[in-house]
This record gives sequence, C-alpha cells and structure tokens, in this order.
Amino acid sequence: MNELQSSGKPVCVVTGAAGFIGSHVVDALLKKGYKVFALDNLLTGNEKNLTEAEKNPDFTFINFDVTRELPVLGPINYIYHLASPASVPDYQKYPEETALVNTVGTRGLLKVAKAHNAKFLFTSTSEVYGDPKEHPQKETYWGNVNPNGVRACYDEAKRFGEMMTMLYVRNQGVDARIARIFNTYGPRMRPTDGRVISNFINQAIQSKPMTVYGDGMQTRSLCFVSDMVSGLIALMESEKTKGEVVNLGNPEEYTMGDLAAKIKMMTGSDSEITHTDLPPDDPTKRRPDITKAKTLLGWEPQVRVETGLTETIAYYKTL
Repeated sequence: MNELQSSGKPVCVVTGAAGFIGSHVVDALLKKGYKVFALDNLLTGNEKNLTEAEKNPDFTFINFDVTRELPVLGPINYIYHLASPASVPDYQKYPEETALVNTVGTRGLLKVAKAHNAKFLFTSTSEVYGDPKEHPQKETYWGNVNPNGVRACYDEAKRFGEMMTMLYVRNQGVDARIARIFNTYGPRMRPTDGRVISNFINQAIQSKPMTVYGDGMQTRSLCFVSDMVSGLIALMESEKTKGEVVNLGNPEEYTMGDLAAKIKMMTGSDSEITHTDLPPDDPTKRRPDITKAKTLLGWEPQVRVETGLTETIAYYKTL
C-alpha cells in the first residue's frame, strides 16, 4: 500500500467500499474531488459496484481484510469504516467474520486514525437498540439486545465497536464519531441479500410469493441510499461531531404488511402476499429520532419512499 500518497487532495480510506452503501460513499467522495482508497475483501461486496469509480484517476481499489494488521500507510485525512456483513442472512452466514471486522478491525483502524491524526467514522447500526422498549429510538437509549442470540455476532460487535471508538476518543484523542444507520435501500443492494426491500421487489417482479415475516405488523423506517450518504459525509466533515453518536435514517415508518402491498402495487405484480414464521430476535419496531442529526448537521432525508422505490425497482429490473 505504498501507493497511498497524498496528491494535495484530501485522502479518504473507505472500508467495505465494494458494498452497497460503501460504494455510494466512494462515488460521492470522488465527486467532491477527494482521493479515495477503497478497501474490501469482497466477502459480501462486489467490485462491480465500483465500476464508475474505477474510471477516476483519484481512485484505488485494494483487496484487503481490515482484521489483519494494516501496514504503514501514506497521509490520510479521513477513514470511513463501513466494512461488515450487514444483512441478517449475511452475518449469520459469516458470524465470526462479522464479529471480528467490527471489533478487531475497528481497533486496528482507530490506531491508524491516531497515527495519521485522521478523522474517523464508525458505522454502527440501529440494531444496537435490539427490540426496543423506547419508540422512536433516541441516541440516549441503551437498547434491549440479546447478547447470546443468533443476531449477537452483529448487534454486540457493533456495540463493542462503539465502545472502542469512544475509548479512542476519550483516551487517545482521536477525532471519531459514530453513525447509527437505520434501514437503507436503493440501487446496488444485492438481490439475494435477504433485506426486506430486495426480497419484496425481486419476489414481486418475478411473480413469486411475497413473504412477510410474522403478522406483518412489525415496522421499519426506510432511508434512500443518497440521503444516507449525504448524512454520513456531513457527520464526518462537521467540526462539531467529535465523540458524537448520531442516528441516520428516515423517520417515515411502515409496517411490513403495508410495505409489501405498496411494492406489489408499484410493480404491477400478481404475486400473492404470504406469511412465514418471524425470525428469532426480530425487532418489532424501528424508527429513528433524528432530532440530533437535524440540529447538529442540518440533515434530514429528502427522498420520499415512492421515489426511492421507483428507482430501486427500475435497478432490479435491469439485473
């Protein structure tokens, strides 16, 4: 990685860069004129997501597992740590890898941030709230998580990553912040990643039964990927966010039954909506309180669900 040298432009390292959100972050940073080094071991990412980025001379892709000890790098200004399996099927298929990238990987990247005096952003998750007893969820809520359940490899690893990030803020002076990402959707989501939007859309356009878990009354709040990316960059670049934990998501809330019906209507599908067993530890409610993001960053989602779904449906129809 000796090629990581500054060219007078701000230098960004993005981990998980070939993933769904990570690849959109890469594109946005390149558009801002930054030099971007994209790290991904392609466990769940896809280098095709970086097709446009690879045309840019300020972009470098490095196939690298951030749980390994990072070598000495050139000058770095920003580290966006997005590496991790993020959908339930992915992190249950790769539970140990998920646990390690959010713990060992986070610690290693924080050491790099300290060595380079770089700003650091850890992407945590709304899953740290577990099956919440507070609704909507504020950043001050400590959560209701099963530490021994089948989702703990993700939930608890993200909680550990938050702890480690704050340890480096308090004890090492690292300029770090934490984003708690709520459900995000849009182009580049893998059709088979098992997330609710990709499941419903692909089942609908293929005229397969649309499977709703449980009675369909559990809720999620859905943020389009362009809104999420603008929030992440605003959180990183703000001068007021060192040591802050900020919810990023869309507070517009849908039951899963209503969402399935909406996607069926938008796709013109003749799919039957069916019900299957609720997975273990599946949260019954999920909606962010984004007051802090509005106040601290001047950020809130701009893309309505209908607009975002239209774009996402069109993307899946091209695959």
